[in-house]
Amino acid sequence: MNMTTANTARLLITCEDKPGIVQAVSSFLYHQGANITALDQYATEAQGGRYFMRVEFELDHLQSRRESLTQTFASNVAERYDMQWRLGLVSDVKKVGILVSRVDHALLELLWRHARGGLPCEITTVVSNHEDLRESVENFGIPFVVVPVNKDNKEEAYAKIDEIMQGNDLLVLARYMQILSESFVAKWEMKIINIHHSFLPAFVGANPYKQAYEKGVKLIGATAHYVTADLDQGPIIEQDVERVNHDFTVDQLRELGQDVERNVLARAVKWHLEDRIIVDGHKTVVFQ
Repeated sequence: MNMTTANTARLLITCEDKPGIVQAVSSFLYHQGANITALDQYATEAQGGRYFMRVEFELDHLQSRRESLTQTFASNVAERYDMQWRLGLVSDVKKVGILVSRVDHALLELLWRHARGGLPCEITTVVSNHEDLRESVENFGIPFVVVPVNKDNKEEAYAKIDEIMQGNDLLVLARYMQILSESFVAKWEMKIINIHHSFLPAFVGANPYKQAYEKGVKLIGATAHYVTADLDQGPIIEQDVERVNHDFTVDQLRELGQDVERNVLARAVKWHLEDRIIVDGHKTVVFQ
């Protein structure tokens, strides 16, 4: 960890839009001796809407000052504007667990980027319901655990996965072809990112490339979203598309679509790790 990383923090804020918010936050940081290195903001309306802010700043001796900084901001700024907020230190490296089944493209993209320093996290474990990808994962030096799932043992299996994943800050479904239970999702609220192999809200559920082929689509896409109890209905983080035509077979749609999937998922995970996402109801605000 270099000294810059050790002294870098990110502040995410959501509140009702009112005059003076930017001044209050920047003035607070100025009087603490902090240097703002990035500030992004968004308001849903010109007047009276919802306000969102992401601030990244540098502050000497940040670790030792963390508690006092948090308490002072809460009492001097956050309470005045009724903010929902969180302060994260870049030095607090997030821990990530991955769930996968048999298809490897999304998983390998994450492992490849992580190995080259492109994902600022610690990947702790990969859990699968099949043995197929053990060698691929263990070649990256990451533990691989198989937890079989069938119609008769789902609650037991999800309890085991929950136990294995304790201590992680984020779970990523890299084409994990099981529907998680409501109780499992509730324990990991807005801490599970899924890649869906279609441009949601179109073609939810299974085999979307076959659905797309049958509809004769001219665009295919992929969607990364947070997981909720409603299947494929969670807040969308990132999407992308590729143009296709009537010549494409289902297999060709799938091959092209998998390239989109891997990049969309990797971007969504990276933005989460860099504290660029604020969930607002059924939507997200993503500061890129």
